[in-house]
Amino acid sequence: MKRLVIFLIIIACPCFLYSDNYLINGGQQSLINYRMVQKIEPAKGTENLYLCYVVPVSFSSPTYNQTIEAFDVKFSVKPDMQKEFTDLRGNRVVRLVWQSPGKAIQAIIAITAKNHTMLLPIQTDAPYPLESLSKDLLQFLAPTKKAQADHPLIKKLAQTLAGNENTEFAVVQNILSWMVDHMHYVLMPRSYDALYSIKTGAGNCQNYSHVSTALLRAAGIPARVVNGVTLKQPYDIQTGQGIITVNMAQGRHSWIEVYFPDLGWIPFDPQQTALYVSNRFIRIESGLDNDETCNDGLISWKQNHNYHDKPGFEEVINAEFPRDQVTLTADRQAGGPHKLMFYPQVEADFKSFAPPAFASTLVEEAVNVLEQEPESPGELKFGNLDFPQNISFLTARDSAQLNDEGEMEMRKNFLVETAEYVTTSGNQYAQAFILDQAVNVEFISLALHNFGGDGQVWVELFKDNSEGKPGEYLATSEYLNIVNIPFSLGYNWVDFKFNKTAVTLSPGRYWLALGFTGSPIINWFYTYSKTVGPNDGTRYKTLFDDTWSRCLTWEFNYRVCGKIIAPGSYIPE
Repeated sequence: MKRLVIFLIIIACPCFLYSDNYLINGGQQSLINYRMVQKIEPAKGTENLYLCYVVPVSFSSPTYNQTIEAFDVKFSVKPDMQKEFTDLRGNRVVRLVWQSPGKAIQAIIAITAKNHTMLLPIQTDAPYPLESLSKDLLQFLAPTKKAQADHPLIKKLAQTLAGNENTEFAVVQNILSWMVDHMHYVLMPRSYDALYSIKTGAGNCQNYSHVSTALLRAAGIPARVVNGVTLKQPYDIQTGQGIITVNMAQGRHSWIEVYFPDLGWIPFDPQQTALYVSNRFIRIESGLDNDETCNDGLISWKQNHNYHDKPGFEEVINAEFPRDQVTLTADRQAGGPHKLMFYPQVEADFKSFAPPAFASTLVEEAVNVLEQEPESPGELKFGNLDFPQNISFLTARDSAQLNDEGEMEMRKNFLVETAEYVTTSGNQYAQAFILDQAVNVEFISLALHNFGGDGQVWVELFKDNSEGKPGEYLATSEYLNIVNIPFSLGYNWVDFKFNKTAVTLSPGRYWLALGFTGSPIINWFYTYSKTVGPNDGTRYKTLFDDTWSRCLTWEFNYRVCGKIIAPGSYIPE
């Protein structure tokens, strides 16, 4: 064992063949005016309608600090009753009741927060295993239905990952490194529990929280799940190779906090960051798992037995940043997990870690959305294909269920609109893809939402310039008039055909870029992390850029469709 200074960043984008870590310095300091507007339309026959909110509190850690300066909730219809209580995990809950509500209720939740993320060197000497934990901490070692820390498979994996380490940081690092390398982001998984995610390697923010929490608890390290919201205000990290732009979706999010005896509770976003979260996070409630952290945004009702429909619901989040100071720089380093995470500088006892063969075999049954089988022999449909089609993100809600009090309830969900406005006048966006076989390209589809405007859009194809950027121009698709792109509730495939020009691609790395003219208003859906392509495979440039030097930390949803060319066939240059 030796003392090392660990310099890592975890960028929520996997490495294709290599790790791509950075030493990050600086911080973020912002004043945030947050506003959530909810509209609830009572169902027919509703006798009582109940709404719950959790009052956010200030939070302090060595890296992320939240100061709540104001919190206010207003309603268009005055509630008949209001009750406040503190739940088992210390969250302050407000429950409101409307008796026989006859019209829609609008709720406006307003928060003023000062958020500060400071990435100074962290030193930790916490030993492992942890000893003499208080009763308050022991509760965060408990297994739950979503974080099955007592399951034999999870216990064995945690023991394997902990190995013979004698510091807490080393064990946490091993667990998080294994997890980020063996999971990929799926917006709508079939289940949210840890065991499902370990076996399939798939999940959304709830799954990432449950896997990391279950493994940490199984290793004897207290961990708790945190719920809140993330805000879509982007920020840049300056590197020697260009700019990395980080942008979270605006909506509900789940992450974790881990207890260190010498640091206290410190936040991790297992999708993206270790030992901190950015100041674009608003922390609201915490608990054992996401089944327990369900009070904020909870809707429940009692209904006449002759009726069985559920309330209508809309939720819109907005945030303003009257003050926003970001000074983040990063230098590329070697080492770390194959996939990437942002880390601040850490001084701790740590040694290089290689997961044993057992850990790797646990995900051999993974549901792999990355390699899609052709629809028929000789056909190819390749790309980042997993996104929710025709979903209204304003009204999306979990299904109604009966609770222990005999009420029907709908909990908040974590289905967020991860999309970028890609027809801005100043930016052009490009996505890399890698082919392992020769293909005659017939069309390329992008997951788009057309909000209107006028003009045309098209797709351009480029070779890679061997520096990880678009290079030699190859072809342009047919032009699509904005008025001919069908309107839908959410996102759907828009096909860009290459009928007029034969496009034959040899195995290798290529780029597709969205071109446009006029004033179209179009969003392009993306997926957290790089589920198909390389770490630097999503780029953009402004009108003032000579090269595609700006990277994005996620991957656009696309598909490349065509005919596979048999090995040995002639491929024109």
